[in-house]
Amino acid sequence: QVQLVESGGGLVQPGGFLRLSCAASGSIGSIYSMGWYRQAPGKERELVATITSADSTNYADSVKGRFSISRENANTVYLQMNGLKPEDTAVYYCYARLQRSGRLRLDDYWGQGTQVTVSS
Repeated sequence: QVQLVESGGGLVQPGGFLRLSCAASGSIGSIYSMGWYRQAPGKERELVATITSADSTNYADSVKGRFSISRENANTVYLQMNGLKPEDTAVYYCYARLQRSGRLRLDDYWGQGTQVTVSS
């Protein structure tokens, strides 16, 4: 089994900041990439930011310059969100693409999500 545990969501005023964290645990062989997606009410889930094991990053255009993704170690990833806007309000999901122990196939795993609300 593999678990992704997120933390750090909450309510913040426009212009404020939050930091999300996600830790992967379980029978993990190696992690290819981790990241964050978000889903607002009535909208499809969309990519926010990802980071590979080689520290290559990718960001949605809507968050470039405001959000920053980083890794503390192979299994923990952070999303620093600055200059938050009401349109950033969504459930944020941690994502990992990894190999389970003893397997060659890459599989995708998701956390349960954490709510981020930007409102005055």
